[in-house]
Amino acid sequence: MQHDDHDPENDYDIHRIQAKWLPRWEESKLFEVAGVPDSKPRKYILDMFPYPSGDLHMGHAEAFAYGDIVARYWRQQGFNVLHPIGWDSFGLPAENAAIKRGVDPSKWTYENIAQQKASFIRYGVSFDWSRELHTSDPEYYHWNQWLFLTLYEKGLAYRKASYVNWDPVDQTVLANEQVLPDGTSERSGAVVVKKKLTQWYFKITDYADRLLDDLKQLEGSWPSKVIAMQRNWIGRSTGAEVEFEVEGREAKLPVFTTRPDTLFGATFMVVAPDSDLAAELVADTSPEVQKAFAAYLEQVQRSTEIERQDASREKTGVFLDRWAINPVNGERLPIWAADYVLADYGHGGIMAVPAHDQRDLDFAIRFDLPVRVVIDTNAPVTGAIPVITPEMLEAGEIPALDPKGTGEALHGDGRLINSGPLDGLSKTNGQLRMIELLEQKGVGRAAKTYRLRDWLISRQRFWGTPIPILHAEDGSLHPVPESELPLRLPSTEGLDLKPKGTSPLGAATEWMQATLPDGRPARRDPDTMDTFVDSSWYFLRFLNPNDPTKAFDPAEAAKWAPIDQYVGGVEHAILHLLYARFITKVLFDLGYIDFTEPFTAVLNQGMVLMDGSKMSKSKGNLVEFADELDAHGADALRLTMAFAGPPEDDIDWGDVSPTGASKFLARAWRISGEVTSKPTVAWKGGDRALRRATHQLLADAPGLLEAFKFNVVVARLMELVNLIRKTIDSGPGAGDPAVREAIEVVAVVVSLFAPFTAEDMWERLGYTDSVAFAGFRKADPTLLVEDQVTAIIQVDGKVRDRLEVSPLIDSGELEKLARASENVARAIGDKEIANVIVRAPRVVNIATK
Repeated sequence: MQHDDHDPENDYDIHRIQAKWLPRWEESKLFEVAGVPDSKPRKYILDMFPYPSGDLHMGHAEAFAYGDIVARYWRQQGFNVLHPIGWDSFGLPAENAAIKRGVDPSKWTYENIAQQKASFIRYGVSFDWSRELHTSDPEYYHWNQWLFLTLYEKGLAYRKASYVNWDPVDQTVLANEQVLPDGTSERSGAVVVKKKLTQWYFKITDYADRLLDDLKQLEGSWPSKVIAMQRNWIGRSTGAEVEFEVEGREAKLPVFTTRPDTLFGATFMVVAPDSDLAAELVADTSPEVQKAFAAYLEQVQRSTEIERQDASREKTGVFLDRWAINPVNGERLPIWAADYVLADYGHGGIMAVPAHDQRDLDFAIRFDLPVRVVIDTNAPVTGAIPVITPEMLEAGEIPALDPKGTGEALHGDGRLINSGPLDGLSKTNGQLRMIELLEQKGVGRAAKTYRLRDWLISRQRFWGTPIPILHAEDGSLHPVPESELPLRLPSTEGLDLKPKGTSPLGAATEWMQATLPDGRPARRDPDTMDTFVDSSWYFLRFLNPNDPTKAFDPAEAAKWAPIDQYVGGVEHAILHLLYARFITKVLFDLGYIDFTEPFTAVLNQGMVLMDGSKMSKSKGNLVEFADELDAHGADALRLTMAFAGPPEDDIDWGDVSPTGASKFLARAWRISGEVTSKPTVAWKGGDRALRRATHQLLADAPGLLEAFKFNVVVARLMELVNLIRKTIDSGPGAGDPAVREAIEVVAVVVSLFAPFTAEDMWERLGYTDSVAFAGFRKADPTLLVEDQVTAIIQVDGKVRDRLEVSPLIDSGELEKLARASENVARAIGDKEIANVIVRAPRVVNIATK
């Protein structure tokens, strides 16, 4: 009998099914890990926790669908799976929204959390809700403050005055990582400027080598793109630190260079105009020089870092009327201030070798400074050094080395020239020899430098973790005693939260007043912490989120951590992941944890687009998650996300079909109600083709799922459901044990993607326990052996026949069958067979003369 997918007596209603199972799951606390025997193997699956900026959106629908597939899969494999959820609830968006609406940031934040939580529950995500946390709770940021004080005690948190990235719209500083490549703020979109402030930093540069070298541990389990981005951001360079004497200055001027072999080619020095070094050097010069420098510095401060690094810009600068001495040849080198050198590179100054660096050359040409070639790029780097005579150059037989004339710096390898004892050496040997010479003279040494800068954590905003430091009247700094933590935020009543360049906390007069343990008056620090501090360790707080006595339990960390699978967007490839790796290494060094990398494996999802573009209200292509959930139900949305393609690819919602997903789920659900055999029926006998397809899926699904090929598994499920339908309608019928076997396997695998439908199928099949823990059965290897294979028979390279044969057939028998084929005999005709090649059981090649 044929079954109509729209049979009203067999009505699939996902909203009715959701309403049925949600309260049951909530009542049974199905996914809490407490009480599960310690003997079970464990998996810690974590999604990057959301920011509560309104309801969930389609990007959340994608990311959390993938994370839940992974969590549910490992439960089906017999693991005790920790899959917690929390909210990254401090930060600028909440504060800006509160200012706009005239409400307290906490009101806006916690209302959004309640809305998102309700949507997560409707979406059927298998979270352990007993571990829910919010980073804006005092019970959480208490431990942010403990972490800060721990780093402060170990010398890894410090305060200094320096030029920082300033967002003129949000009126707060930004870490380097929060400035986009075009020089704008990732938050407000404003052009970031430099401003000198005294700020708090975490000394992440102390861990630069480990952060870089330990990436090797993550190769193959992290996306290669993310590893490359982290390597580039840390940006280790090797070379030498060279000390230059400065006339009239007692202290030497240290300079880092990656090319110590070119030291004989240095013809001037350049310092960053916004560096402390430049200010010190110009302090002892004439009023005219000081005035010119001040005007230039004001001009530079109006430029973004991106503009300053633009190689196509005309070079600008000012001579400081100071001179340095080249330590290898005693030459006097003029010192200039120029904006193409940045204050946070090395010590804020460089030696300029214009013949071999394009930016230095452009500057030398602009201000008519000397250019000396010290690498003959025409000379081979191996073999004998050729003799180049002036006559050869005159005749044009050898290209002239004239970068000042051509305007092009010489970047190639070659042999050192004009370099005294280094003449004739290759670049590599020249570098090694120069470092030896510098060390012998006591004016330099081998060194490394990094693109990475210390993590600036101060923020001049209200909605964040207060920094637990007291400022005495004499300027000394004192930690807030741990017994007084958490240092809570004050009430917003009477506070103006609008950004104005200083922290709103500074205006909380009563809150700012404090007393030191010895009774002296003090003031609290008015800044709050960067919210990336909150997310740098939150995965550890999930292990005991309600413990008031410690940040996390090291014993629980030893059992559960590190994270087995982390799921989230590639936009966090540098910021969040780098900071979490840093804090993990610090906690390891302090003996709190026994691992050095927080996330064993990372899965990045793509974006959800609409009609080829990022969704936005202004484009009129916004798809609301709540609307899609109402229209199609959670299961259809989740299955659509899984089926759309590889997780890392973008999904265009205009190209996918939640309606099609819903029809497939309805088809599978109806079959579960047609099965007439009992749950106790033995999985033996029945339709062999259906059994083979079922066990092939059981054999293949684990590998596909662990490789995140969710779309392939969904396609295989669809094929199996169609085969079940065919077996019921035209084969042995719904009572065949093979039908029950197949639909039970479908229900278990579908539970990863569409848990509501799968749970209802499982009940309809006669079970009382949850399908979420039914477990993947093992494939029967005897059913994976093919009954027959197709052998291709070729004559003179052309396919003449296809024969269905046993996979165990031997070469002799296969050749006999091939020769007996009428099609083959006709192709051979009267020709003589020259050669026969048999590759049993798949191929026979017959060649004729």
